[in-house]
Amino acid sequence: MHLSILFLFFLRITSGLDVSIPTAPPIPRAPKISPSFVSFSIEQDRWTDWVGLTSRNQFFINTLENLQDLTGVPPQIRIGANSEDHTNFNPSAQTPQLIFPAPSTTVPYPEATNITVGNSFYASARFLPNNTHVIWGVNLGQDNITAAFLEAKAIIRAFHAPAIKSAGIVLDAIEIGNEADLYMNNGARPKTYTSAQYVKEWISFAANISAANAPGPLYWGAAFAGSSHSTSGFSPQAIFNEGILSSTPGQSISMISQHHYSGTFCFGNGAVLQDLMTKAYIRSNLTSFSPDIAATRAQGLPYVLGETNSFSCHGTPGVSNTAGAALWTLDYLLFASQLGVSRIFFHQGIGFKYNLIQPVTLTRSTLDGSILPSPQPPHVQPQYYAAIIAAEAIGDGGNTVVIELNVNDTRVSGYAFYEGTTLARAVFINSQAFLRTNSGNRASKHIDLDWASEAQETMRLKRLIIGHADDVSGLSWGGQSYETPDGTVNGTVEVEVLDVSSGFDIQETEVVMITFI
Repeated sequence: MHLSILFLFFLRITSGLDVSIPTAPPIPRAPKISPSFVSFSIEQDRWTDWVGLTSRNQFFINTLENLQDLTGVPPQIRIGANSEDHTNFNPSAQTPQLIFPAPSTTVPYPEATNITVGNSFYASARFLPNNTHVIWGVNLGQDNITAAFLEAKAIIRAFHAPAIKSAGIVLDAIEIGNEADLYMNNGARPKTYTSAQYVKEWISFAANISAANAPGPLYWGAAFAGSSHSTSGFSPQAIFNEGILSSTPGQSISMISQHHYSGTFCFGNGAVLQDLMTKAYIRSNLTSFSPDIAATRAQGLPYVLGETNSFSCHGTPGVSNTAGAALWTLDYLLFASQLGVSRIFFHQGIGFKYNLIQPVTLTRSTLDGSILPSPQPPHVQPQYYAAIIAAEAIGDGGNTVVIELNVNDTRVSGYAFYEGTTLARAVFINSQAFLRTNSGNRASKHIDLDWASEAQETMRLKRLIIGHADDVSGLSWGGQSYETPDGTVNGTVEVEVLDVSSGFDIQETEVVMITFI
């Protein structure tokens, strides 16, 4: 009897999974993944706080260069979002002129409702890492074609400046308007506003911008907050059906962008951390966009999640800012790659709860807006580790493909990475939330790997060490921390070397990356 109880206890603490890994990627199913697959969307109003106005914000640049060191290229940067449609240009403005609403408990760091910028605002792109690709948004929401024209003119002029050109910093595209499908709800357009009207306006704005800038810029299309997933309402299918691509400026659309959040905190409704992390929840959230992705790729265009994160209105306290959100981020971005998403831009703003990076000193709590007892210096948040792990898994070869592995478990996800046709790495994620309120021992899964290669008998393991899913700091990746005063990595790399035949254990709320040697 005592032995039976002990055996059942052992099964609860450690259970086993067999996972098969193909020795070569299944062609043509395996998608190639860009070295800059993990990129960033930055709220436009305080862009110069991120990058610097007269000198660079070295903390932010360090966090970008950490990723560049792993992949060989810097993340792409999209500058726009909600404040994109509140921005106007004044050539005499030496510094951004911003008007903010009062902070609230739900939104401690609100976006500016009125932004006036000058040439220096756009010239600040010179502080980005060399070879950064940029997408910049202009104002459609206020229906002022002159404002959009002046902004676009200043943007294009900035990227022709010697300091930016010599650094290889490139303007990839201009985005005209942010989340036009919400204009009928936020007062920017009548309640009867349709996608057909949006297409007509977009063509007019883009034609005006292109005519004044020879050669004309490339554009991102759509940037909708949601989708009808059909030819009615707002969706890529609808605007294709309404002729946006056949218009003269529409032929310069280089990318279709959509936005996606897994829930909302706009009215203060909370969320459960385990729900966000759950494998099925992530997949159901993303697969709803499969018709949009297919329709976009059928037009020969890449599809990006141009703005995404956990919960809209800057995230949910105690969820978006936690270590568990790092596991959500990693599984979310890697699963998106399997659906045909070409790149994913995690949205960031000064003081937003879901930030991967907090680039400036904060004086108010990001959770409830209360005054902090002492200012909080720039720092990374747990989600940043997901970007680091993804960058390391993708590598700097430029020819990496990734497939999701069939893991027969509701909490464990796995992905294999191939350099060309050679198996190089695998990432496993155990999204069972181990919380500070949990009592008892922390359970783990034992994973046995099965594949036909005899050449790869040994593997190196790195672990994302997390105390609890609801921790907000104290993580380490392979023994190293990015929670440093300057955002650079600190510590000695810790690697386990194991026989492939022995398999490995993965705890609740943990990530393991395997490198095959």
